Amino acid sequence: MKLVIGLGNPGLKYENTYHNMGFKAVKKAAELLNTRFNCTECKAKTATLYINGEKIVLALPQTYMNLSGDSVKELMGKYKVAAEDTVIVYDDVDLPTGTLRLREGGSGGTHNGMKNIIERAGTNAFKRIRLGIGGDRGELALADFVLMKVKKESRQAAEDMQKRAAEALTEYIRTADFQKIMRVYNAKAECTD
Repeated sequence: MKLVIGLGNPGLKYENTYHNMGFKAVKKAAELLNTRFNCTECKAKTATLYINGEKIVLALPQTYMNLSGDSVKELMGKYKVAAEDTVIVYDDVDLPTGTLRLREGGSGGTHNGMKNIIERAGTNAFKRIRLGIGGDRGELALADFVLMKVKKESRQAAEDMQKRAAEALTEYIRTADFQKIMRVYNAKAECTD
C-alpha cells in the first residue's frame, strides 16, 4: 500500500498559486496513471488504483494548507499505511523556482503544512517531493507570496517542474524504488540549475 498526498488549498481562488504546486503535481500523476479523484474521505479528495496488485491512494487534502496533518493522519489511520510508505508533494520556498528535490525524512522546514503533518502524525519519516518556488519571492512576506498566482514568467518552469514531479511519482508507484528515483530526478534537477 502506498499513499501519495499533494498539498495545496482547495477552491478556485487558490488554484494557480505557488502554494498549490503539490495539488497540481499529484493531479498530473493521476492523469499519467489514468485515474480520477472521484471520492471524498478523511477530509480529502482521493483516487484509488492498483498497480502490480498493490493498492495506491492519491489524496488532495481539503483542510487548507496549515491543517493538512488532520487529513493525512486520518488517511494513514484508515488505510493503515506507515509514514515510510507515504509520499508528500509540496512547494518549497527554500529551493529555486523550477527545482525538484526528492528526499526521505527530515524536518518541515519553513513549510507550515509539512510542520502540521509531522506534528499530527508524530513522525517525520515521510518521503517528500519538493517543488521549488523560492526564486520568485523577492522581498514579499512568505504568507503573501505563497498565496499569490504564479508569475507569468515562471509559469512554464512551474509546469515543467510539476510534470517532472508527476513522472517521478509515477515511476515510484510502479517500481517502489524511491532511492533510484531520487538519484535520477535529483540529478536532473542539478542539470537544469
